[in-house]
Amino acid sequence: MTESSEIWTGKASSYDRARPTPPPALLDLLSQLIQLPHPALVVDLGSGTGLSSAIWGERAERVIGIEPNADMREEADRKIEGYPYAAHIEYREGLAQQTGLPDGCADIVTCAQAFHWMEPTATLAEIARILRSGGLFAAYDYDWPPAITWELDLLAQECSKRLVELVRKRGLPQNLKIWSKDRHLDHMRESAHFRFTREVLLHHIEQGDAARFLEAIRSNAFSQQFQFTDQEIGLDRLSNAAFQSLGSASIPWYISYRVWIGIK
Repeated sequence: MTESSEIWTGKASSYDRARPTPPPALLDLLSQLIQLPHPALVVDLGSGTGLSSAIWGERAERVIGIEPNADMREEADRKIEGYPYAAHIEYREGLAQQTGLPDGCADIVTCAQAFHWMEPTATLAEIARILRSGGLFAAYDYDWPPAITWELDLLAQECSKRLVELVRKRGLPQNLKIWSKDRHLDHMRESAHFRFTREVLLHHIEQGDAARFLEAIRSNAFSQQFQFTDQEIGLDRLSNAAFQSLGSASIPWYISYRVWIGIK
């Protein structure tokens, strides 16, 4: 996740405002699976702006977020200023496959919306190294877009398809690689680092208006990298539809999470 982290430079604040926060049920589930309500150490790989790290502050004795992008780390540090459990949380520069943490130090290692940016063999070896025996690794992603209205969903899918086609036409940067999310569980099983693996589905509800929805859509990895226009991607149509159907009113967003779990 070295070169790919640079595509998020300049997007930290926007990303943090628009993206969802993991559901509390996720923390309940992971803690229950290893029968540890208050982990001594939770390590969050690719921690970004801290959306997936700070939520552990109240539960864990220590939380360490590992994030290679300086803008993302600065945003994460800014957010926890004055936070009641800020003393439990720290963010460090590092890579998923080279965290710099000691062997067997972590009860739980998480990776939210980022495992597809990480070379799986080296990353899973590092996770296994820093996990204690019986510790838990969880990679998780949310389905996008959230379920709001079927018309917005359809237009967002069309935008996503057009974006992928444009990226392919212009060519991915040579140093940028993405691993399929459909293979996350396979990679975990094939690594032989985990005695138990499975996939779990969770659901969460957040509130959002048209502005947040569009900011979330724009906070993808490629729009800034390739300087696509709204017309090229179809965001102009999506924007009109979003303001017509949502406007400034916040309504429920139904968000589904896929969680891939491994027990060392």
